[in-house]
Amino acid sequence: MIQVCSQCGTRWNVRDRQRSWCPRCNGALMAPVNPPDPRWSPGATSHPPSRPPAPQRGAPRLPSGFRWIAVRPGPPPPARRRRRPLGPTPRYTYIPRWGLADHVMPVATGDDGAVKKGPAAVTVRAALLSAVTIFGLAAAIHIVRYVLLLINRTSLLPPLVAGAALWLGVLVSLAAIVAVILTAVVTTSWLIARRAAVYQHLGQDDPRPAWALWAGCLVPVANLVWAPVYLIELAHAEQTQARLRGPIAAWWIAWILSTAVSIFSIATSFTTKPQGIADNTVTAIVAYLLGAGVLVLLWQVFDAFVRKPVERPLHRWVMVGAEQPKPAAPESPPAVETDQQEPAA
Repeated sequence: MIQVCSQCGTRWNVRDRQRSWCPRCNGALMAPVNPPDPRWSPGATSHPPSRPPAPQRGAPRLPSGFRWIAVRPGPPPPARRRRRPLGPTPRYTYIPRWGLADHVMPVATGDDGAVKKGPAAVTVRAALLSAVTIFGLAAAIHIVRYVLLLINRTSLLPPLVAGAALWLGVLVSLAAIVAVILTAVVTTSWLIARRAAVYQHLGQDDPRPAWALWAGCLVPVANLVWAPVYLIELAHAEQTQARLRGPIAAWWIAWILSTAVSIFSIATSFTTKPQGIADNTVTAIVAYLLGAGVLVLLWQVFDAFVRKPVERPLHRWVMVGAEQPKPAAPESPPAVETDQQEPAA
């Protein structure tokens, strides 16, 4: 069976198997010739011309079996590579230990006094819990006072009940002020110790002096700006600003609103008119409830900081073995004929 190359014109004896590409120039082989030309049979002495004859103007049409085909220039497209088998799924008869080793860093004996002076997490939570309880109790007592004011519009109250409602309101207000001061001192002490530990872990010194931190967290009205700024700086130093941005913003907004309501309640507490006293009681109830909400939000911010220790990194890296990629051997196109044989006619 003879096939002619459409580019170089070489005739190839492909035996009894049809081929597609020319071994010499990688051109497309035309359809086999049946029967083959005896001049180009394997026993003929003449050799095929190196170039196809030039077409002539009145040349007859191509015999049956020949047709023009469109092929892309260049070599044939490479064969698709077969995917390497992945092999069996790895199984362990024991728990692997290569990713569970935590290297404990030795505790440095230097400026750790600033870290040890800070209050424990239990102390901070106890201060916040007591302050929230006192604020809730103060709101409940002022609600009872408002109900007694409504009753007093139509009937007189016993002197004992009126005196108890008055002095209980005063005492619980003083207790709320003391709780706020103690909570501010405890949380500020924890903030200073936390900042010192974080910056010491980073090998730096706290850019804010201790007196600036105390003043920025304890001075009224000024702490509305500086205390959240100090917390944001601490979150940036710990690289947890993305996780703590929401809780800090919510606590900051609630604190500003609660401070505004508290200032308005104190400013309207000197009235002597019955309606003014009732309005001031309602304002105090709202102020105490907002204050309790601010303390709860502060508790959430504190837990978010404490949940991540200073020495523990934010990300945990696991060592895995890197497999060296093996260079893929180039796949040669399949041979037209077997070795030690010349297929050309």
